[in-house]
Amino acid sequence: MKKLQRFPNSGYIGGVCHGLGLHTGIAPIIWRVIAVFTPSILIYIIFWIFLKKGD
Repeated sequence: MKKLQRFPNSGYIGGVCHGLGLHTGIAPIIWRVIAVFTPSILIYIIFWIFLKKGD
């Protein structure tokens, strides 16, 4: 099972959506759209703080 990580070097603003995309198999752009158009900014910030950086 893949670990949920963030990838700040290969994504935008912290790499959280890129990490979610790799973990779930859904394109990171879909996660970015969800993050922008829903009130999930607090969840994004929490993930940004607590997820480990990937390689």
